[in-house]
Amino acid sequence: MHIPADKVIYLPPGAGRSYKLGGMRSVFKADGTETTDRYSISEWWLDAGQAGPGAHVHDSNDDIFYVLAGTITFLVDEQEIDAGPGSFIRVPAGIVHDFCNRSGQQAGMLNIYIPGGFETDMPDIVAWFEAHAQG
Repeated sequence: MHIPADKVIYLPPGAGRSYKLGGMRSVFKADGTETTDRYSISEWWLDAGQAGPGAHVHDSNDDIFYVLAGTITFLVDEQEIDAGPGSFIRVPAGIVHDFCNRSGQQAGMLNIYIPGGFETDMPDIVAWFEAHAQG
C-alpha cells in the first residue's frame, strides 16, 4: 500500500514492502508515490556469509548506506571497506559497488537511493534470485 507524498508515514519495526532475495531480504519503507520518486528508503538484511547482488553501477543514482547491525563488507570502486554499526557510505552515480556479509551473524543496513525508482525493479530482481537459487 502506497501512501500519498503529502501524508506522514509511520511504520512499526519490520513493516513495509518485503522482498526475499535468497539469503538477503529487503524491506522498502518509502518510495514511488510516497516520495514522488525523489528517493527510496529500504532496509537490507543479509544472512551470515551472504554474498551481495554483485558489482554494479548506477548511471544516474546515488546509493547511501547506513549500517544498522553486524559488519557489511562494501566494494566501492576497487576498495573494500568493512563497515560496522553506525558506518555511513555514500556511493555517487557512476561508481562500481557491491556489498556482502562475510561474518558469522546477520547484518543489516538502511539504503537511501536518490532519485527513487529502484523499487520498480524488485519483482524482476526477486525472480532472478529465485531462478538462480543454489542448494
